[in-house]
Amino acid sequence: MNLTIKQYFQKHTEAAPLAVFRIFFGLMMLISIVRFYSYGWIDKLYIQPKFFFSYYGLECIKPIGEYTYLIFLICAISAVFVALGYQYKIAIISFFLSFTYIELMDKTTYLNHYYFISLLSFLMIFLPANAYYSIDAKQKGVSFQKIPKWTIDVIKLLLGIVYFYAGLAKLNSDWLIKAMPLKIWLPSKYDIPLLGELMHQEWVHYLFSYTGAIYDLTIPFLLLYKRTRIFAFALVIIFHVLTRVLFPIGMFPYIMIVSTLIFFDSGFHHKILRFISTIFKIDKEFFDTRKTLFFTAKKEKIVVSIVSVFLVIQLLLPFRYVLYPGELFWTEEGYRFSWRVMLMEKAGYANFKIVDGKTGMRFYVDNDDFLTAFQQKQMATQPDFILEYAQYLKKHFESEGHQNVQVFVESYVALNGRLSSQYIDPKVDLGKQKESFKHKTWIIPLKDEIKGL
Repeated sequence: MNLTIKQYFQKHTEAAPLAVFRIFFGLMMLISIVRFYSYGWIDKLYIQPKFFFSYYGLECIKPIGEYTYLIFLICAISAVFVALGYQYKIAIISFFLSFTYIELMDKTTYLNHYYFISLLSFLMIFLPANAYYSIDAKQKGVSFQKIPKWTIDVIKLLLGIVYFYAGLAKLNSDWLIKAMPLKIWLPSKYDIPLLGELMHQEWVHYLFSYTGAIYDLTIPFLLLYKRTRIFAFALVIIFHVLTRVLFPIGMFPYIMIVSTLIFFDSGFHHKILRFISTIFKIDKEFFDTRKTLFFTAKKEKIVVSIVSVFLVIQLLLPFRYVLYPGELFWTEEGYRFSWRVMLMEKAGYANFKIVDGKTGMRFYVDNDDFLTAFQQKQMATQPDFILEYAQYLKKHFESEGHQNVQVFVESYVALNGRLSSQYIDPKVDLGKQKESFKHKTWIIPLKDEIKGL
């Protein structure tokens, strides 16, 4: 086994796929940031709100007022430099830090594909994506047409984890037996040309549920196998274009389509680079040196160790939910960062009551005074949001001179078409509760069971 592993890490392959991946990654990130700015979302999501929900242990990461635009600008410039392969190491580190900072500024905006971009950009820090067809290679006068094979395979593995784990997450009774939450979402798409009339058909809901699960579980393997690769890529395009039409998930479908190009062989990527070279009058022959890049033994050991730990974490982290009791979709303890994509529809409300612990005097909070409509929607169905907001309210009213402040919440939540039921124990003073990775005992258990992974 040791000999086999050693032989694998000695293998080299064409650098063209990684170069194309770098170019498209940078371009897609630039488009995403420009799109975010053009829609006014920076102001709406990070400037206007009075309060921001933080990730546990990262409370110091907040928007910085009008200077938040500067973070986005740094991120955009970094994306351009990554695409060009100019000062690549600095650029990809800068992109990773700025993008991840943006992602962590407010938990309200959490999306799986933001998390995916952070992981991917972190991984790219350790890959020689500028060794070939880059400004760095041009300026140094050295281009490496061959690079270690594992530096491309790790991207394929990360993409495979994202897809396969998303498929595993769909193997639950709500998705497969009840076609939830698609049975709730799809009928609202009645106005889509050609497909609109079908969206009310129950068989369509089940068709989408089962094909979605099968697609996620099989697509990494179909992309790896040369004979099925073209067919698989056609499925990738159909699947992601369809999800983009049906659901408002931004640039994610296009990012995934472009990312899966890395599964194609080097000949395909050389054609892409020749096309780019023709348009921008780039001398591609300068980069086609047939030189091979070798890491020093020390550098390879460090880089491979870091990447290996990173991948092990990605394999294990999605299963941390088994450490918590109760229904995952209900408590959401261990739900984030686990590739559980669009698996539930939760709706609810949370009415906060401020009580003087000595006199019993009480009043209710108008959430509009502190949160945006979007923040309220997210907060009402997620326990860690509810706890953080309750503690903020306690501090706020204490600063206004209120004494013996206790914070209680009356909350009801409906999950995947079930009747609304009480969510948080109304007798628990949330002002006294502390956030931690421990199970939140004040969540009222769901009176139902969702079977599956």
